[in-house]
Amino acid sequence: MNETSPRQRLGFISDHETRVDLLRNKAIASTIIEIIGNKDPRPLTIGVHGYWGAGKSSVLEMIADHDFDGGRTVVIRFNGWQFEGFEDAKIALIEGVVDQLAANKTIYHRAKDQIIDVAKRINWLKVAKKGSGLLVNALTGLPSPDQAMDLARFAWSKLPNVPSLATQENLEAIAEGVQDYIKETDDKPSVARNIREFHDAFAELIDKAGLDRLIVLVDDLDRCLPETAVETLEAIRLFVMLPKTAFVIGADERMIQYAVAKHFDHLPSESEAQDYPRAYLEKLIQVPFRIPAMGEAETRTYLTLLVVGSLIGDQTAQFGKLLAKAEEFMSSPWLQTSIGDREVSDALKDLYTPDVVSAVNLADRIAPILASGTAGNPRNVKRFMNSLTLRLAVAEARGFGSEIDSQVLAKLMLAEQFATSVFTDIAKEVGSDPQGKSSSLAQLEERVALHRSDITRSEEAIQEDAASDDAEAKAETEPSSQTAARPDYDASAKIDAWLALPYVETWAGQEPWIGRVDLRPYLFVVNDVRNFTLLGSALDPALQALADNFAKGGLYATQAIPAFEALSPSDQRKVFDELRSVILRTTNWASKPVSLEGMVLLVNKVAAFEARYLELLSHMPPEKLGRWAASGHDRAVKTEAGKARLGEIRNRWATTGSDELRAAVKLETRSR
Repeated sequence: MNETSPRQRLGFISDHETRVDLLRNKAIASTIIEIIGNKDPRPLTIGVHGYWGAGKSSVLEMIADHDFDGGRTVVIRFNGWQFEGFEDAKIALIEGVVDQLAANKTIYHRAKDQIIDVAKRINWLKVAKKGSGLLVNALTGLPSPDQAMDLARFAWSKLPNVPSLATQENLEAIAEGVQDYIKETDDKPSVARNIREFHDAFAELIDKAGLDRLIVLVDDLDRCLPETAVETLEAIRLFVMLPKTAFVIGADERMIQYAVAKHFDHLPSESEAQDYPRAYLEKLIQVPFRIPAMGEAETRTYLTLLVVGSLIGDQTAQFGKLLAKAEEFMSSPWLQTSIGDREVSDALKDLYTPDVVSAVNLADRIAPILASGTAGNPRNVKRFMNSLTLRLAVAEARGFGSEIDSQVLAKLMLAEQFATSVFTDIAKEVGSDPQGKSSSLAQLEERVALHRSDITRSEEAIQEDAASDDAEAKAETEPSSQTAARPDYDASAKIDAWLALPYVETWAGQEPWIGRVDLRPYLFVVNDVRNFTLLGSALDPALQALADNFAKGGLYATQAIPAFEALSPSDQRKVFDELRSVILRTTNWASKPVSLEGMVLLVNKVAAFEARYLELLSHMPPEKLGRWAASGHDRAVKTEAGKARLGEIRNRWATTGSDELRAAVKLETRSR
């Protein structure tokens, strides 16, 4: 992309749960709401399943946002991951439910006594564990009356916004209940009785509060450690037999099955036993819902909505029109149709800006690879787009944003994420090529394009032949079928190996064609200050010490030369790249970085680094450079090709550099 190209803007995409449904998951949420809204008082457990990032939290958000009729339905949210490592998982869920019921003023006034009754039944040992200093009497194994009161106060502190309940009478009631409860903990028959009494107390609380349904939304369970996940599920079982309760559990069922398997790690090896984790979950979840993965057309629509919403806002009327149109397309996913430029233009009207046009075009091009590479996962799609946005912003901040085309960068990033070995090979070729190009990539793109062209001609020939008689059709299509085979355009082993990898042929066949593009600025922004030919490999201490001495400049750098010359070429490259990283971390470009002195000495000894040195100069922010940058490169740049490239860099600095640099370059040019 040339230097006069306009900046291309993309907006940051939030990855939090949303009430704006871009995936048509509202259908799942509405169905769950309908099931929960049934007047049947029997307990209910519903699972919202899907891979990490599929949209489970957004479905729960839609349920929580629903206005249930009459106010006799209470929705409580619980996130087990928030308590990871801080709370006992079982007690955290029980207390979380009681806390939120107590915080509801209406319920509190209706069921004050019942809330106290349920609170005192919480296992005091786990409350004491969080009391930091509340110890059981060493002789009796029971808390003293004072300790029981302390426990009661601590337990009551867990119930927010109800200070009027924290009276001496109520605290004494809880303390008495704690002591009574503890006296029975060693009596095995009391366990079953305590569970029944807890059920009875909680059922009475629901009835006294006048609730038709208590809905508990459990999120992020699949992020928890196995023990926490299983303990939370065990706590849910305490409620499962309670009437008028409904639990909606958002989790990747694979992770929950894994947690169950880890918890019951002594299961026999028979196949029947291996099915136990799945059976455990099925026993708990009565109604499972699975969020489907997106296909290519759905990914294209979703991606288009994301980028447009990030630019114009997803609360605007124009975006609402576009979303309504997208829902029409998504209503028939089997047709594999998606919104495109025309639908966006019709919906946005005057908001259809060049930024939007560019973003929609980008979404259309990268959707096929993203759909396959991310397996239709919405979160991974968002992460890719946000990474692209961040890298464009970094390029802009470093002063070379005008050299970055967002579509070229996106294509390179697709290789980085979904064809890592291809990306590595391309980076190495670009790093060693004086013009920053990858000849293998250019040949790959041409080979794929030629192959597709031949297939297209073959298909056209077949369509034409269909109108003629069978004999003519047979005679005419035989050559076309031969042409359709992949031509031996380039038999290199590297390209053959690339084409054997997933996604590569599809990726290479997507515009823009980047094999003839100088990719150095793109690889620089992709890897920031890391060396893209070594992919950030760490230095051993001896090489690091050498690089540090070169970075100090002066006598330190001079004394490091003999040791540097004794290194192998690969180790010399490692030292060079570490020094390059040090230079690029410079924050004050007005003065010459001391580390650049060491770089000049190093390049003077290894002529092969001349091109890399020039690449380094081209990526320094010209608007921040002082007059020092106009000269001092002769010891590092000696070849005619290198001098020509240095002249190009100076010419660019003469127009884009700081005032001091522009004046110094003009003076330097006149003196030559």
